[in-house]
Amino acid sequence: MVIKISLWILLVFCFPSMTFSAHSQEKPGIKDSVVELSQIVVSASRSGEKLLQAPVSIEKLSPRDIRQTAQPSFFDAIENLKGIHMITPSLGFKVINARGFSNTTNVRFVQMVDGMDIQAPHIGAPMANSLGPSDLDIQSVEVLPGAASALYGMNAINGTANFLLNDPFNTEGLSIYQKTGVNHINSSEHSAALNSETSLRWAKVLGSNWAFKINTSYTAGVDWYADNRMDLAPNLNASTGLTGELNPGKDLVNIYGDEASNRRTLTLGGKQYIVSRSGYAEKDMASYDLGNFKGDVSLAFRPSEKMYINYTFRFAHTNTIYQRTNRFRLDRYATGQHSISLKTGSIQFRAYVNTENTGDSYNIRSMAENVDRGFKSDNNWFSDFTNSYNNAISQGSDVSDAMNIARSYADNDRPAPHTPEMDSLIDKLRDINNWDQGAALRVKAQMYHAEIQHTITNDIFKKLQSVHKLSIMYGLDYREYAVVPDGNYFINPSKPGSNLHYRKAGGFIQATQQLFKQKLKLNAVLRIDKNQYYEAKLNPRFAVVYSPSQQHNFRIAFQQGDRFPSLFEAFSNINSGGVKRVGGLPVMSNGIFENSYLRSSIDAFQAANTKDINSGGLTLDEAVQKNQGLLKKNEYTYLEPEKIQSIEFGYRGVVFDNKIVIDLDLYYNVYKNLMAQVEANIPNSTAPDSLLYILNNRQRQARYRLWTNSKTVSYNYGSTLGLTWNFFKNYTLAGNVTLAKLDRKTNNDGLEDAFNTPMWIYNVAVGNPDLWSGVGFQINFRWQSECLWQSSLATGEVKAYSSMDGQVQYHPKKDNWSVKIGGVNLLNRYYYSYIGGPSLGGIYYCTFVCKVI
Repeated sequence: MVIKISLWILLVFCFPSMTFSAHSQEKPGIKDSVVELSQIVVSASRSGEKLLQAPVSIEKLSPRDIRQTAQPSFFDAIENLKGIHMITPSLGFKVINARGFSNTTNVRFVQMVDGMDIQAPHIGAPMANSLGPSDLDIQSVEVLPGAASALYGMNAINGTANFLLNDPFNTEGLSIYQKTGVNHINSSEHSAALNSETSLRWAKVLGSNWAFKINTSYTAGVDWYADNRMDLAPNLNASTGLTGELNPGKDLVNIYGDEASNRRTLTLGGKQYIVSRSGYAEKDMASYDLGNFKGDVSLAFRPSEKMYINYTFRFAHTNTIYQRTNRFRLDRYATGQHSISLKTGSIQFRAYVNTENTGDSYNIRSMAENVDRGFKSDNNWFSDFTNSYNNAISQGSDVSDAMNIARSYADNDRPAPHTPEMDSLIDKLRDINNWDQGAALRVKAQMYHAEIQHTITNDIFKKLQSVHKLSIMYGLDYREYAVVPDGNYFINPSKPGSNLHYRKAGGFIQATQQLFKQKLKLNAVLRIDKNQYYEAKLNPRFAVVYSPSQQHNFRIAFQQGDRFPSLFEAFSNINSGGVKRVGGLPVMSNGIFENSYLRSSIDAFQAANTKDINSGGLTLDEAVQKNQGLLKKNEYTYLEPEKIQSIEFGYRGVVFDNKIVIDLDLYYNVYKNLMAQVEANIPNSTAPDSLLYILNNRQRQARYRLWTNSKTVSYNYGSTLGLTWNFFKNYTLAGNVTLAKLDRKTNNDGLEDAFNTPMWIYNVAVGNPDLWSGVGFQINFRWQSECLWQSSLATGEVKAYSSMDGQVQYHPKKDNWSVKIGGVNLLNRYYYSYIGGPSLGGIYYCTFVCKVI
């Protein structure tokens, strides 16, 4: 029924055209294009300026854009902005990126609420919008694709999003928001499931100087399932002809416990076979129930027209799936933020503390591995497998049948998913904080931040501003992270038992000069940041905007950005399935970098030995002597900050009698020192006569994954083009196209962070906010090309996919309520946004918004 209704809406409103979108509700007509571009933005220069004349690329979702979007929320609608690439690790966790080098925890992209970073401290990145505002309180969204480190500090090298909220002084009243939807239509994993979001906002002015607002929101539903069964190691046993379904060393994407650390090379019948343990599916190890309860309380004081003081406490309690190197089940995951801000005509001050408590969360891969090993140790399992295989061969079975018989025997009496026994094991292991034995994620962390910004030409040197059109601003900031060592995820290497502290300080100065009757604008920013482990880093930005007329604006900008390692990259200390993940600071290594061999070379060495023994008739002694030249000592060393240099050209304007809006940008980036993880092993003996044999045996090596820098310099370029045409009454034709291309890499050392970005993305839309008597609609079509996805969890080709989204709404002009019926992926064609993530289908929803008082 839902699909029929959705298709009816699609046919009725899509048939005339598929290339329009609505932008304006307040002032219909062609003038809306100019109104849209005349909006004020603050994020591009940390001060109010026209979008038309912003010195760098900036995208904005206005209030009418948010009302008109066919996406379920303002956060989802960011995906339709030009230059943006979004991936979906789960229904409750989406990741925004721009201009390449995407991953599931994007520490290079900053999200802020009213200028305050909402990152989870230990992750170093935001948990989607779990701590952000609800749709009832959002006023607008500003997104800067590309480097913004000169203004926003060391993490903003791929982009920045700023969520701007409604002021309680201007938006009094009690409002409610109810969204009810359904997903998993025609899913092979789950029957159709309801999901809902209920929000409430209450704002009140008290007297002439005080105001408060309260927001609460609760979201619940059933998450998308990740159950990709593609084999990541299909050729491990090619030398014996066991490939495809016959491969006994399978490493399936969303099966955990069959990875490299869960494999052994077994000598069976004179040949060597690589065999992996069976593992468990993600859907058998984790709940897909989704829940997010969040809210905020704000108290505002306005003693005069030129001073504004605000205190806000926001909190979130999240149950969802999250992904970094592995996938995690977050349960009772709590984040919060206390903040205070002060604004005058020339000064802005902010201070806030972000808190994080991972609650009862756990690593899904470690859970699967330790359920398997709790049932039977690796030694016993592989021994049972070997004995059963030999017995089957002796009774006349062929190799493939013997492999299946051996696995069935070794797995006999293994705990079955979704049984009381399995549930008991999961409850037990999720409370053991050592991933070699359990799966618990137990982190408590805080981030303290304070900053001040002063526009000195607003009060001290007013003549420079009024007469010479020169604006000068400076800012200072301080940030400190504090982590409670848990003995597994984090330790304090200097003061065991004490909290771990990680801090940096910085500042910037910005000057903007307008010349030639404000036709030429020069903008220069210089920022300096100092971390306790690194020398000070300078990040400049210089931009020129030339506006020969109000309708035409050309810009060019050069900027540089650096990124210090996040807490996780700098200090991690995790035991995970026999592999220890170690942060990249010298204080964490203790000689590991200097004494290890690259795992890639060890794998090549072992594969060559296996092939020579199986196909070449060599003995083990002969094989290791022949192939020892493949082994390489670890050549990587301790972490250095990442660096990006970027040049950008752009044009914004209106043409054809103000009927068509054009927004174009082109950029070229150079990335150096991209942070990544290198896998390196240390043999348990360095005796010359046994070293080669030890490196041929996975069980006689200490395995590590070390945070370091790629030696490769990566170059990428891209462009975006957006067009908007208000061509007839309230109808608007709009679309955008994004090109992102990895140009070249200097060394190709295989360690550089993967580009993970489609070459092409485009959006086209049709809409009218007031088609007839308060009835409006919008339909959006989005498509992206195929791309190679590379990560430590899984590597593979992401197929091209498209999505048709649409909504119809009714908003009576004289009433304070509205209703919207819509759908995302209306045709319900399931797709993956990246390899290792869930399969995404259609969501069909209805929202009701009402201002009660």
